[in-house]
Amino acid sequence: MSEKTIPTMGGADNPEAVYDARTLGAPKMVLFGFQHMFAMFGATILVPILTGLPVSTTLLFAGLGTLLFHFFSQGKVPAFLGSSFAFIAGYGVVAPNKDPEMLPYACLGVACAGILYLILSALFKAFGTARVMRFFPPVVTGPIVIAIGLTLASSAVNNCSKNWFIAIVAIAIIVVCSIWGRGMIRIIPILLGVIGSYVVAACMGVVDFQHVIDAPWIGLPLEWNKTVFALFGGGINGGLAISAIIAIVPLAFATMVEHIGDISAISSTVNRNFIANPGLHRTLLGDGLATIAASLFGAPANTTYGENTGVLALTKVFDPRVVRIAALFAVLFSFCPKFIALIEVMPACVVGGVSIVLYGMISAVGIRNLVENHVDFMKSRNVLITALIIGLSIGVAYSAQKAIAFEVGGAVITLSGLAIGSIVGIVLNSVLPGKDAFVAVDGTSVEGDTRANEPQAGQMPLEGPHTQPE
Repeated sequence: MSEKTIPTMGGADNPEAVYDARTLGAPKMVLFGFQHMFAMFGATILVPILTGLPVSTTLLFAGLGTLLFHFFSQGKVPAFLGSSFAFIAGYGVVAPNKDPEMLPYACLGVACAGILYLILSALFKAFGTARVMRFFPPVVTGPIVIAIGLTLASSAVNNCSKNWFIAIVAIAIIVVCSIWGRGMIRIIPILLGVIGSYVVAACMGVVDFQHVIDAPWIGLPLEWNKTVFALFGGGINGGLAISAIIAIVPLAFATMVEHIGDISAISSTVNRNFIANPGLHRTLLGDGLATIAASLFGAPANTTYGENTGVLALTKVFDPRVVRIAALFAVLFSFCPKFIALIEVMPACVVGGVSIVLYGMISAVGIRNLVENHVDFMKSRNVLITALIIGLSIGVAYSAQKAIAFEVGGAVITLSGLAIGSIVGIVLNSVLPGKDAFVAVDGTSVEGDTRANEPQAGQMPLEGPHTQPE
């Protein structure tokens, strides 16, 4: 058994945390993995439902994409890759009304967007994490993480509104199990919340299982006519392909910033500096390749999932092996239409109740990131950066238009509130005076936004690395 050195984010480890789930035994590891799969299900299958892409293919490449990500990130980061919501606007522009003939062109655009991940990964590798991360200090990534959770919260509330009683049942089960539960009950509150509220919904007659009864047990998860490869078999329209690429590729700038925010959130949750080790060049590479692979075969773009970060924060089980088990479950069940149907008929209020907790946990992690890195809010620059990131991200997301669109070269580019807030935050942090020096990963002194002796995303902690068995 080898040991990999992973720097901490500063401070002592949580004594309740589990970094090696093998000490708990195989049955518990499987159960934890199953819980992670359920946590990502609601949002992951919602994207193909909204865009017209196959649910089974989406589930297959969520699992395969996660495994690919873990391979390139050296199996160190406990992240699950699910469907990205950031490209929904792009799908809507290229393939309005879920046009099956245009969906492959939209997927081609997303595949090209994934190439930008590889370019940014190469920049991190060439210039080092410290030089690039000076643009993404805690005063930027913390509010971005907060905004991610708050932006998602509206969808959770909308789902809860379908039946608030069942949603409250889900929330109550999670709270009771997390606070007063003992042993396994305290560690799997999300799974118990899903199952418990689902059973209540079924007993109340809210669930129609006819779709589950009619679905076969085994089926292939791919639909060839919705893959990018179908374009080359039937004759590709060059003009449509170029238009799709121009419309969708710019969205990757927002998702890459979200990726950095998510990795920062996971690092803060787990108390391991994954930005330094295995490094953003590896995590971006894994995320980009997963997105390219998924879109080529007709699945939505992949992204590191905040829901599963919420599970990490709630359960304190931080072993990446558990997430890989969840990925294997996702691949396995993608071949079972009956199971897909069972998830599809799950009441929205069940998903909503669970999501309220998970999305709130994401924002809480962002707050923790600001607190633990001692971001000085006595400085006007830090207050302004945080205010504009959160204000723009949330304000645009909840506005009537839901996004800001502008035309470039005849193509309509749509930016989400999170993308706008992130870009503004990065620019302001770069141009406003008053940045302090901090110690970077390579030991050099560079400009940042925290105290010189406080570790942050992209820093090497001064007290030395911790080791994590692999």
